[in-house]
Amino acid sequence: MLDKIGIAKRIAQEVRDGMYINLGIGIPTLVANYIPKNINVVLQSENGLLGIGPFPKDNEVDADLINAGKQTITMMPGSALFSSAESFGMIRSGKVDLTILGAMEVSENGDIANWKVPGKMVKGMGGAMDLVASAKHIIVAMQHCSKDGASKLLKKCSLPITGLRCVKRIVSDMAVLEVLTEGGFKLVERAPGISTEQIKNATEGKLIIDGDIAEMKI
Repeated sequence: MLDKIGIAKRIAQEVRDGMYINLGIGIPTLVANYIPKNINVVLQSENGLLGIGPFPKDNEVDADLINAGKQTITMMPGSALFSSAESFGMIRSGKVDLTILGAMEVSENGDIANWKVPGKMVKGMGGAMDLVASAKHIIVAMQHCSKDGASKLLKKCSLPITGLRCVKRIVSDMAVLEVLTEGGFKLVERAPGISTEQIKNATEGKLIIDGDIAEMKI
């Protein structure tokens, strides 16, 4: 089973040269540290930064440079700072090629619920609704099951919806799955040490298994 870093490393393999990418709060922010050196991408943060670099070392920390999750970050050469209004103009006009974000639930139709935390006060949904409505491709980084063992990959989301039929791919701690246009989670890869049967038992929604499923290479 993958830890958070393992999930981030696997998602980094999905990145393609020349992409403009938005990284959501949590596990997605870790992806910045594992993008292959031969790949040239531009990372965008909705609070107004284009050109995010890896997380800073202790001697590089600048408290004025933060991402949308309030983590300190670095800037790549040629980076730009601007208002959140301009940032959301980029997002809503479809300039972002790939959005990587976390989720509490994903349905077999590709619906995502990721802003309302059960039993907790939240300030709002942030930029998630704009991102899932506008990005050309969406990858979700998530735990396959909740702490009590309940599946988070569902027939239908129970939490307030962030976006409908928008998720294309999921990288969980157990598997890589593609969300099919006609509905259902197609199993693409297994996490190291995880069997197809374990993934089947951990997935409430429709799971499609086609032939032998390869183990991830991290």
